[in-house]
Amino acid sequence: MLLRLIPDNTKVDFIGRRKFAYTFSLILVAVSIGLFMSRGLNLGIDFVGGTLLEVKTEQGKGVGDFRDALGELGLGDVQIQEFGAVDDLLIRIQRQPGDDVAQQAALQKAKDAIDSMVAVDADGTKEYRRTEVVGPTVGSELQKAAIYAICFSIGAIMLYIWLRFEWQFGICAVIALLHDVITTIGLFALLQLEFNLATVAAILTIAGYSINDTVVIFDRVREFIRKYKTMPFPELFNVAINSTLSRTTMTALTTLLALVALAFFGGGVIRDFAVALIWGIAIGTYSSICVAVPLLLILEPHRGEEAGTSVDAKAEQA
Repeated sequence: MLLRLIPDNTKVDFIGRRKFAYTFSLILVAVSIGLFMSRGLNLGIDFVGGTLLEVKTEQGKGVGDFRDALGELGLGDVQIQEFGAVDDLLIRIQRQPGDDVAQQAALQKAKDAIDSMVAVDADGTKEYRRTEVVGPTVGSELQKAAIYAICFSIGAIMLYIWLRFEWQFGICAVIALLHDVITTIGLFALLQLEFNLATVAAILTIAGYSINDTVVIFDRVREFIRKYKTMPFPELFNVAINSTLSRTTMTALTTLLALVALAFFGGGVIRDFAVALIWGIAIGTYSSICVAVPLLLILEPHRGEEAGTSVDAKAEQA
């Protein structure tokens, strides 16, 4: 027996509630932009430069102990979090004023403080698994590369939708996609989660997932436009959305189950990545249904050259 959370014959009037969806989305986008402008993003070392250490420590030494020891060194912002296990720590130190010599000096001071806390025994209870120093030039280049990646991906998606459907579909898809990206950035500004290259990967993943949902619904819309020549667009769009609703919700739910598990059990390093994807999957599903398709009412895609097919064409063709 197939599992169906939503029946196949739903008749939810999504198009009739489009003004509420438009208002909600505009408020969400406006708040996201306001948060970004006022609070900014908590940029990671990838973008602003700094030093990163991954340390395997002995049991009994927690995050608080390392935060106290490194906080006394005067190195500025020092972020410490568990990296999958309580004895595996990820330490981020902000970039120090000066050249590379100043960065190496700060790195050595941090190592000396760690060495004084953690003993090295025959089993190797202390181990520097990773050491990275990112300069401001590299961070600036990574920022540009991240912006280019997001912009080019959105442009490529618009071109794909345009070629596969019509230009009206492409514009609606990109508006919904921008809606998802902007609100995800707003979430990071609100919660001050670390924004790094992993977050950029999450945004690109969200874009791919969202556009996949949108394409599925658009494909059904195009099919019904060709089949039901006299059916009014609001009714036609509602039928198209409801006919794919079960598939859309099941896909989103199964994806969210995996992401929630990652957020709770995956450790601090991938938690921000998982949170971004959880939000992105939820908002992407919403925008595909309540933003992308209703916007087609404004642009009115062509019905094609054929005319006169009745609303009952489905029964006649069966």
